[in-house]
Amino acid sequence: MTQVSALTKDYLTLHLVILIWSFTGILGLLISISAVEIVFHRTWIAVLTLGLLFWVKGRSVRLGRREIVKIILTGFLISAHWILFFWSMRVSTVSVCLAGIATCSLWTSLLEPLANRVKIKWIEVLLGLIVILGLYVIFSFEFGYWLGLSMAVLSAFICACFMVINGKLAKKHSHYTITFYEMIGAFLFAALFLPVYSIYFTESGVSFWPQGMDWFWLLILSTVCTVFAFTVSVELMKRLTAFAVNLTVNLEPVYGIILALLIFGESEKMSTAFYWGTLIILSAVCLYPLINLYEKRKASKRLMRA
Repeated sequence: MTQVSALTKDYLTLHLVILIWSFTGILGLLISISAVEIVFHRTWIAVLTLGLLFWVKGRSVRLGRREIVKIILTGFLISAHWILFFWSMRVSTVSVCLAGIATCSLWTSLLEPLANRVKIKWIEVLLGLIVILGLYVIFSFEFGYWLGLSMAVLSAFICACFMVINGKLAKKHSHYTITFYEMIGAFLFAALFLPVYSIYFTESGVSFWPQGMDWFWLLILSTVCTVFAFTVSVELMKRLTAFAVNLTVNLEPVYGIILALLIFGESEKMSTAFYWGTLIILSAVCLYPLINLYEKRKASKRLMRA
């Protein structure tokens, strides 16, 4: 009974994290600077915040050089994922971007077994394919947003990669330490990509320095949506599989789409097919915990018989 309660608590915490993450898309549009600049400022503020927390609590962030390099490189992936995420919204809509991010579960169902050298669970692949079906329904009726959707799908693939890596890192290191070094890596990647973006992807260059309310939204994005939510998600990876986390993260489009409609109104309204596609994605999210619970009960009965 205690184990079920602990598992329930983990899933409720995960849903809180996802609800917080669903605000990132809204914040991405409220902040006036480019996607790369958002990630640049988001990450250095996150590093500074975590550094201050470590200093106040007297915690050490010492790790072996090899582990630090590994975690920082994982931060590069996180930065690329965030840049594509915010960029996708700028060339399409929040709703389209979040629908593309939902493919993360399919990529995870293929990548996680390869990383852990175990057999692929075909039920996970099937659920991932259901997500793809939902995405196809959306894509076939909203083709005008193909670029934004493609960027979101690539962002989802990168997200699956670092989630699988984090699943392994979380078993060896503190989630605060992992987040600290990953944010350093994410900051470095954004800083290196910023001049490339300025020269090749924009005609007017970058403004670099946020203005007015941008600072307020960036602080919310960096502290609540990054330091708190990201750190908690890494900690949950100690007990939940990367696939379980990523499949539940597919609820982010639902929360995000509702919020976008409430805040931005008409500009976020999509076709009926878009919402049907989102409903298909939701069905996969709801099915996974039920199948997982069934398998655990089945395994418990086998142990009791043994």
